[in-house]
Parts: sequence; structure tokens; C-alpha cells
Amino acid sequence: MRTLTGLWRWRNNPLRRATDVAEAWVALTALLLVAVAAPVAGCLVGFAAQDSLQRSAREQRHTRYLVTATVTRDLGEAPLDTDPETTTAHTSRSRVLADWTAPDGTPRHGQVLADLKSPHPGTRFRVWTDPHGRITTRPMDSPTATAHAVLAGIGAALVTAALVEGGRRLAVWRLVRRRYTRWDQAWDRAGPDWGKAGTGS
Repeated sequence: MRTLTGLWRWRNNPLRRATDVAEAWVALTALLLVAVAAPVAGCLVGFAAQDSLQRSAREQRHTRYLVTATVTRDLGEAPLDTDPETTTAHTSRSRVLADWTAPDGTPRHGQVLADLKSPHPGTRFRVWTDPHGRITTRPMDSPTATAHAVLAGIGAALVTAALVEGGRRLAVWRLVRRRYTRWDQAWDRAGPDWGKAGTGS
């Protein structure tokens, strides 16, 4: 609104300079770009991310398997996992040696992180594996994919708005520099005696 007011103020003002009008137009253009381009960019990136992430989630659901493993030995408590997709800060995880069977029937043995408070030999628990029985993370679910897509869209919109604002500031800085250059030229034309009594008489 201030931009529109500024444009109207300079419309017929005898004191207006070309840089004043240009600055107001730059501000109006930036405002329109933030209002239109940022949401459009956010939607495009969000929809693209949603499509890609949902496809990835479907692929993970078809290539990851939940199998039963059996504890053979407790290796102690695991360090805190910071990955929000695999655990939460309140989940107790233990490192154990375990046996399990891969989806292709191959017997497997190795170190596994288990959501067990007090694991002991013979305890059974579930783990996610790939088709060859290698331990992997759980597949991404649809709500998680959607949440990531929304965050990607919001990020794209914010980046677009920041770029537009950066461009506006750069354009205004150049206009102000041009204005100062013209002032310097005007002072040079006035000469060193400008303002002295009797100058020009």
C-alpha cells in the first residue's frame, strides 16, 4: 500500500526526480513478484517434491521388509539417534547381536539397533531389511512425504521472496548511487564560490 501511495505522491509532484519514480516502480514490481511469484514457486516446488517423495515412499514400501530377529547378545545402550524418521528422543534403543532371516531365505547375523529396554538372549523383535536381508530404515510413510513436500514448498517460496527483496535492495542502492552522483555533478557545476556574498554579480 505504501508503494502505491508513493507512486501517487510522485505522480504530479514538481519536486520529483526520475530516480524517485524509478524507486517507486521498483518497489511496486517487487511487491507484485513477492505476492505472485513466491507462492507460485512454492506450489511448483511443493507439488514436484510431493510427487517425487510419494514415488520414493511407494518404492521403499515395496523393497523393504519387516522381519523378526532374535537377540543373541546385548551390546549395551546405543548412542542417541538424532534422525527424526528413525526414532524419537524418548525411545530407548539398545545395540544387540541378533539373528534373522532375509526375505530371500538367507540366514543373517549382525549388530542391530533394537527398541528394547532390557534385551536378553532369545528376545524377539522386528527389524526392517532390504530384499537381501541388510538392515535398513523403515520405509517413509505418506504423511511424512507430504510434510517434507510442504516444507520444501515453503522453503522455495521464502527463497523466492528473499531473492526478490535482494534484487529490490540492489536496484534501490544503484538508484541512490546515481542520485548522489547527480548531486555531485550539480555541486561541481555550481562552482566553489556558490553561496558566497556577491557571487554572480
